[in-house]
Amino acid sequence: MNVAAIPDPKTTLMYAEAADGGATLERQLASNETLVKGLAQELRARPPRFVVSCARGSSDHAATFAKYLIETELGLVTASASLSVSSVYAVPQGVEGALYLVISQSGRSADLVRCAEAARAGGARVVSLVNAEDSPLAAASDTVIPLRAGSEKSVPATKSYLGSLTAILHLVAHWKRDERLMTALATTPAALRQAFALDWSPLVAGLKDAKGMFVLGRGLGLGIAQEAALKFKETCGLHAEAFSSAEVQHGPMALVGQGFPLLVFAQDDATLEGSLATARAFRSRGARVWTAAPGDEHADALPLAHAPHPLCEPLLEAQSFYRAVNALALARGLDPDMPPYLNKVTQTL
Repeated sequence: MNVAAIPDPKTTLMYAEAADGGATLERQLASNETLVKGLAQELRARPPRFVVSCARGSSDHAATFAKYLIETELGLVTASASLSVSSVYAVPQGVEGALYLVISQSGRSADLVRCAEAARAGGARVVSLVNAEDSPLAAASDTVIPLRAGSEKSVPATKSYLGSLTAILHLVAHWKRDERLMTALATTPAALRQAFALDWSPLVAGLKDAKGMFVLGRGLGLGIAQEAALKFKETCGLHAEAFSSAEVQHGPMALVGQGFPLLVFAQDDATLEGSLATARAFRSRGARVWTAAPGDEHADALPLAHAPHPLCEPLLEAQSFYRAVNALALARGLDPDMPPYLNKVTQTL
C-alpha cells in the first residue's frame, strides 16, 4: 500500500472514540464525585483486608494499574483473580472482608459476572467499574462506579480504558484524601486533549513493516505497556509482547538484537531512571527503542503532554499511543475498528 492509498486516520471509529477521552473524564469526574467520595469514606471507616481485581483484556490492564496505584498509595495488598477458579472450577475463595474490584466495559462477560457473584457470596465487597450500568455485572455488584464513556462501537477499547484508569485514580484520591491528586484530576481532561494532538508519526513509520516487538513498562506504566501490546496485536497484526522493564532482563532480552523494535513507557517516579537505563542498554545493542518517558532526550524519544501529577502520566501516554496505533493499523492495510475474529463483547467461561 503506498502513502496515497492510506485512509485518513481521522475517519475511523477508533480515532473518534479515543478523541472523546477528555470528555469522558469530564463526565465521569463530575457525575461520580458524590458516589466516589461516599465509597471512599466507607472504605476508610471499614478498611478491607486486601483488594482483589477481576478483569480481562484491556480492563485487566487497567487492573494492573490499579494494583500498583493501590499498593503504592495505600499500602494495601492487591491481587489479580484467576477467573477460571470461580467460573469453571467453581471453587469458593477466601475473600471475606476484601474489596473485590471488577472492571469491564460491557459488564456482560459471563465469567466476570460469576466471579462477582461468588465474591459477594464469599463476603467480599464487590465494586464494579463498568460502562454499561444496566448490565448483569452491575446487578451483581454492591457498588457500581459508572465509566460514563458513552457508546463505544470500535472493537478496540479506548475511552472506556481511559475511563477505568480515571475511576481508579478518583477512588484512591478520595480514599487517601489526597487533595493534590484530586486537583490534578480536574485538569487531566485538558491534558488528555493535548496528548491526543501530539505527533507520534516516527513510531508509525518505524513500525509499518515490523514483524515483532517488545513493549516495556514498570510500576504504574506496566499496565500501559500491556495495553499497547494488545492494541498492536489486535489492530495492527503486529506480534508485540509486554514486559516489565526489570523482568525483560531475565531471559527475553536474549531476543533483542540489531534493529529489534521496542517501545518503552515510563513515568516520573522511582522507576524512571531504571527504565531509561534499560532503554539505553538496548540501544547500545543496536535495538530501535522509542520511549514515552519524561527526561529522555534521545532522537527516538516521543513527545509527551505535561501531566498535572505523576500519577496521571500513564493516562496521557496511553492517549497519545491510541492515536498512533490507529494510524499504524491503517498504514499496515488493516481496519482498526474491525480486527479479524474479534467481537466487542467476548463471552468467556
